[in-house]
Amino acid sequence: MLEDSFSREVAYLRISVTERCNFRCRYCMSEKPFSWVPKENLLNFEELFAFVKIAIDNGIKKIRITGGEPALREDLDSFIGMISAYAPHIDLSLTTNGYLLKTLAQKLKAAGLKRLNISLDSLNRETLHHIAQKDVLPEVLQGIQSAQDAGLGIKLNSVILKNINEREILPLFEYAKSIGAQIRYIEYMENTHAKSELQGVSTQEILETIGANYSFSKVLEKQNGPATLYETEDGYRFGTIEPHRHDFCATCDRLRLTAEGELIGCLYFAGARSIKEAIRQSNAQEAQAILHEVVRNKPEKNLWGSDNFEISQRAFYETGG
Repeated sequence: MLEDSFSREVAYLRISVTERCNFRCRYCMSEKPFSWVPKENLLNFEELFAFVKIAIDNGIKKIRITGGEPALREDLDSFIGMISAYAPHIDLSLTTNGYLLKTLAQKLKAAGLKRLNISLDSLNRETLHHIAQKDVLPEVLQGIQSAQDAGLGIKLNSVILKNINEREILPLFEYAKSIGAQIRYIEYMENTHAKSELQGVSTQEILETIGANYSFSKVLEKQNGPATLYETEDGYRFGTIEPHRHDFCATCDRLRLTAEGELIGCLYFAGARSIKEAIRQSNAQEAQAILHEVVRNKPEKNLWGSDNFEISQRAFYETGG
């Protein structure tokens, strides 16, 4: 078991397989040019898998593949297949914008993927075009349908922004409910790579909007993951993710690995340790030592919402958020 210095079990690894993305969402990488890291700088899938085996053997139980947009990484299904074959019991999921799922969903399912988290910030084509800075809604909706057809579990993630998509809280809720997908509203996380004029809508405002139309109650049972869950009278569950909440980090069980081999203990802070050299030298003992060091040095909490808050320098497109 991996345990940090605050007695939190660390059992969840998010792996960013690329920082590239085919969207330029205003809250993530709005100004970044369409470029990419040289291939030789990235860990190949065999190298990533070498570290994954070490992580699983040391107590990681849940893995999510992220980006950038992970579907842009060629032969992604082969990497998923490696993990699934090594540890069929692993909770193996992928976060995606859905744009390329139409042709990939069935291959990912066959490789062993269990679930998808799909970003969907609007059901209005013009609004989503504004947020993503690309006309994408038809392809995303087709991707969601393909994921359903493949039998993959689906969660939808929505970032609600003032004066942009705040009128879509309820339409997004009702769409997710209609297709049997759990929606999670994620509070906007301030960062230096986002458009400076953006303002998020608070969880309280979101819950009030839903509450005006549906009766629901908070799910009191212990949850794995950062979402707070709520349940409507007819049993539909939805969630909110509030990084500004004072106790948000109390049960954090996550590490993040970038495509270039940086192992990160906290999404907010810039500190990281590289496992690239150890993996490329086939030094499993050193890679394991780095893993334990990063776990041991996980900070107690992020600074979003605190008195000494400063905008995070972390590029979410490198870490998958």
